[in-house]
Amino acid sequence: MPKTPLMQTGEGADDTLHRTVSPEAPARIAIEPGERRGLFGKGADRDRRGRARAQRDRHADRHHTTKRVAFFHYSYYGPVFKFFIEHVLNAEYLDMGEPTRRTLEIGSQHSNDYVCAPFKHIMGAYIEALDAGADVLMQFTGPCRLGYYGELQESILRDMGYDFQMLNFANVPSGSMREYISYCKRIVNPHLSVPVGAANLLACFRMVEKLDTYNDAYLARAGFEVEHGSFAAARARFLRQMNEAASAADIDEAFRSGMAELEALPIDKPADPVRVGLVGEYFTAQDAPSNLHLEDKLLAMHVELARDLNMTSRHLRYNEPNLRRSIADYVTYDMGPTSSLTIASAKKYMEQGFDGIVHLKSSGCTPEIDVMPVLQRLSRDYHVPVLFLSYDSQTSDTGLDTRLEAFYDMIAMRKAR
Repeated sequence: MPKTPLMQTGEGADDTLHRTVSPEAPARIAIEPGERRGLFGKGADRDRRGRARAQRDRHADRHHTTKRVAFFHYSYYGPVFKFFIEHVLNAEYLDMGEPTRRTLEIGSQHSNDYVCAPFKHIMGAYIEALDAGADVLMQFTGPCRLGYYGELQESILRDMGYDFQMLNFANVPSGSMREYISYCKRIVNPHLSVPVGAANLLACFRMVEKLDTYNDAYLARAGFEVEHGSFAAARARFLRQMNEAASAADIDEAFRSGMAELEALPIDKPADPVRVGLVGEYFTAQDAPSNLHLEDKLLAMHVELARDLNMTSRHLRYNEPNLRRSIADYVTYDMGPTSSLTIASAKKYMEQGFDGIVHLKSSGCTPEIDVMPVLQRLSRDYHVPVLFLSYDSQTSDTGLDTRLEAFYDMIAMRKAR
């Protein structure tokens, strides 16, 4: 799989999961000429699309190309995507905000039942973005089948009658910076400045690292807040400041002030708190709407959380050979995407005395299914329980809450003994 500028991996970390798209996946519905399959009738759809386009033309930012570029919601990385679109591509960013349950329902309606939940989340986000007037949809590919989804989703959306351009970095087979730049110029902005864009791309990487560092500190402290909601409010302010950053200096200042505020918040943390490590599939384990805000649920139980899996560890500082050496007693081969990181993180948490591990994945995620027997063996060897959670478009908060409460009660009682 080609490596995008925002997703560099270490030597030996090539994705080993291959996928062949069959004629049956995803299922399509025949469409009459001029008709779009969707939630609205033909006349209403034309009116809605026309209003969205008119609004776009009225409010186009004169500092950027008039093309409006949208990216699906993914974890807390929205400020990074905004910065990339505005300051690397020099285009207008269409901010869709956090997805709702309706986003997933729309995506599921236009997806095959057997694709993973991330496909449906992304599909719904794309449909909402196009209905809001997006000209270009951006897809950074991914370390698994996500890398093939952009082309498939583009085909479905065009069959639905949408007129747009797709900036899909999987379409740059060589992975060379020159081809990436040429591709961005052709699809988004022919006047893109290469020196400015390159400098701002480095600032993007810097922002990713700062966001991940902040989140690590947040997960370790937020479960023990003295004033309810204080940590969530501080994080919201931090993300807003990052969202407004227009330079590397702005990014550094947002991080400095955000961390200072976070560390100044009062906490009541016991000397030996219940600690839980989070591992799992790349999309579901990181994206709060996709995992039904599992981190918030656990923090509300006064738990210290840790999650190694993030963009920094999986892309900017990823080293597959080192990970494999650390788990050589359990794994001989690379099983793909996040498998080595999942196993290595779980083993590290167990060695550090964590009380439990939660493994999150999308239903049908083959690499993480392969990981499960290894985690069970680790659980037996280290006597640390593992909770396996699998998500699809039908997963509800009620069932998740029940399982989390039972898991917490179990590990808390074990710790008290």
